[in-house]
Amino acid sequence: MRTGSDYLRSLNDGRQVFVDGERVKDVTAHLAFREAARSIARLYDIAAAPEMRERMTFVSPKTGEPVLRAYQIPHSHADLRARRLFSETWAEATFGLMGRTPDHVAGFFCGYAATPSVLAAGGRNFADNVVAFYEHLRDNHLYASYAIVPPQIDRSKPAHKQSDPTLYAGVVKERDDGIVICGAQQLATGGAISDVIHLSCIHPLQPGDENYANCLAVPVNAPGVKLYPRRPFAIGATNAFDYPLSSRFDETDSYVVFDNVFVPWERVFIYRNLELSRDQWWKTPSHLYGNHQAQVRYVTKLRFMIGIAQRMNEMTGNAANPAVQITMGELAAWVSIYEHMLLAHEVTAPIDKAGVLWPSRTALYSAMAVQSELNGRMLEIIRELTGAAMITLPSSLRDFESRADTCMIIIAARAGALLIRISGRGRYGTKSEEYREEKSRDFQSTHSHVWLCRMKKLWSLPVLVIVTMERLCFGTFSSVARTVSYTRT
Repeated sequence: MRTGSDYLRSLNDGRQVFVDGERVKDVTAHLAFREAARSIARLYDIAAAPEMRERMTFVSPKTGEPVLRAYQIPHSHADLRARRLFSETWAEATFGLMGRTPDHVAGFFCGYAATPSVLAAGGRNFADNVVAFYEHLRDNHLYASYAIVPPQIDRSKPAHKQSDPTLYAGVVKERDDGIVICGAQQLATGGAISDVIHLSCIHPLQPGDENYANCLAVPVNAPGVKLYPRRPFAIGATNAFDYPLSSRFDETDSYVVFDNVFVPWERVFIYRNLELSRDQWWKTPSHLYGNHQAQVRYVTKLRFMIGIAQRMNEMTGNAANPAVQITMGELAAWVSIYEHMLLAHEVTAPIDKAGVLWPSRTALYSAMAVQSELNGRMLEIIRELTGAAMITLPSSLRDFESRADTCMIIIAARAGALLIRISGRGRYGTKSEEYREEKSRDFQSTHSHVWLCRMKKLWSLPVLVIVTMERLCFGTFSSVARTVSYTRT
């Protein structure tokens, strides 16, 4: 089994990732990606743990060795349930905030390999290629990300009518041993810390767009592959106390540029075929498997959100307030509905003539359709429950460490209230200079320093909860920020 340390070592492979105009020398050491890479490494360690062998792995039909259950093609409802429990275990390790962990794109390749006859319509060799590549991913426990959305340039025109034919990633040359790809594609979530990039197009293509109607895979460190991530949230996350989530779980999204990238035929699965470019998503279970994982992750995040809300209510003494209970009841109802829609993927899942189980389309796409509405409503409720907490947060962890002689911080731990008296002002009114000097000396005393340490300990969890709520409600970390604005595919 691949371990976390194995995974981290593999990332130092010469890949080209650019942040703030500079090439990142080592993504495992750079502030933008370091903690996200470590979070993925932890997932590998969870899967490799001997006590987790039954839940997290199954036996490879080819090698007889244990491999990630994310690559298991389900043939029964029990198989799909096993996949759910695998993804749920990983999602719980990240509070459901890393949306494109290795089990996501793994589901897409499971779907291709489960129904190779669909891709065989373009040539038997392409079906053989995708099955072989699926086995390669499975037996080597690899992390694949994908770039399947064209860049936003001029959406009023099809790909082949853009001002430059190489704006969208497409074929520019065919050789005996493969093809050459030039252009760009997005969104490549997790691309900077993955092993492989799956390039295809989920948007409808028109006649004339054949050069862009492909499905293939390239290593992230392939010559000519360049990744330009959006500004990573971790760069602004100065410490894990103030930013407990965005400092660790932002996998980042990347704009991928293919600068005359050579792809051998063995890694090409669809070639210049408009019909198959569409059918790969809907006539195979790939989109269903990949988004089954996405919904498992989302349910885990909903549980985290409602748990944080309840913990906050307990700390502020509002848990027994009837109005708060009614509001929490609404949250619980939404979470329960979504949990049961997830379970419906399994219990109503059909099995095709080849013995392959497909998650229920109706349950899955219904859940995805209401996700943006549900997420927005839950965030609105949580914002209301926080009250004034959003604007009474200390500015940073340093406020708990500061020994400035003009500031005293007194904690009323039971009530969860924070009172800051600055320069002798506040509810005590204006005091004399002598009074301020006296209080400054008190603040500098050993007794006050001990109290400050106690204060920090008392407030560590409450502030973590409130800070978490602040990040959650205002969407300053990856997964939440995206789901606020749109339902992810």
